[in-house]
Amino acid sequence: MSGFKPPSRGGIGPSCVGLPAGPWPTLIDFLTQRFPNVTPATWLARLARGDVLDESGHAVTAERASQPPYPAHTRLYYYREVPDELPIPFQEVVLYQDEHLLVVDKPHFLPVVPSGGYLAETVLVRLKQRLGLDDLVPIHRIDRDTAGLVLFSKQRASRAAYGALFREHRVRKTYHAIAPWRSEVTMPQVRQSRIVEAGHFMLQHEVDGPVNAITHINVLEVRGDLARYELKPITGQRHQLRVHMLGLGLPICNDGLYPAMTPEGQKDHAHPLQLLARELAFVDPVSGQPQHFVSQRQLMF
Repeated sequence: MSGFKPPSRGGIGPSCVGLPAGPWPTLIDFLTQRFPNVTPATWLARLARGDVLDESGHAVTAERASQPPYPAHTRLYYYREVPDELPIPFQEVVLYQDEHLLVVDKPHFLPVVPSGGYLAETVLVRLKQRLGLDDLVPIHRIDRDTAGLVLFSKQRASRAAYGALFREHRVRKTYHAIAPWRSEVTMPQVRQSRIVEAGHFMLQHEVDGPVNAITHINVLEVRGDLARYELKPITGQRHQLRVHMLGLGLPICNDGLYPAMTPEGQKDHAHPLQLLARELAFVDPVSGQPQHFVSQRQLMF
């Protein structure tokens, strides 16, 4: 297997796709079937710009991609673009960095990494461009609608050690949320349930079965019909906090997915999801010293 890794361009790293054995006579035929939302004309334009590379780092020409043989059992790298990507008018803040670690305070609405219609307007690409750190990689992620702390690895050598902190649940995570106040809901409590995909790739829900999601929940402050909650997830299921609060009948304020999904493109920047990744605490696996980071952002009642 080739050890080639293409460099970033303007802070944007390439996507990678494996080329399996199959019936496709040419590379273009495979790409058109594998990515039905990308037209052959778009692939030809990328090829003409030198934005498609083979696993040895050589640019794949349009002529090469349009003629047999199809290069099965190899890898292909390509630099994609998002036409007319809308700017996100909120800025990430670097709270801390050392030789190995970078800690960012992320705003609402800004994705951590490129995905779908988000490419340049992501924390990762912005930081690569601003700081010149081409090897920067997020150690964990939070939803684009959620604000707060995200940790990034600066070096490959120590990356696995920091990733193990999250896999082995050795990071103490504390979130804050604004949600309805209901005196009949017992607090504090531990919400334990099974969370799985709800039939739509964007949504999760609770079902019967073995527990895979655990959250400690408490009330910090009550103001009229709303309260500020402290959420401490023990596990890390997708949308865990949002689904657990909904399960208690306490949907987080301004949630665009739970209980009802807001259509894409109708995000209201004036009313962000009231969920904040507020604190991260752990013993640094490189220095052996305790680390404790606190977001500078605030939620709104």
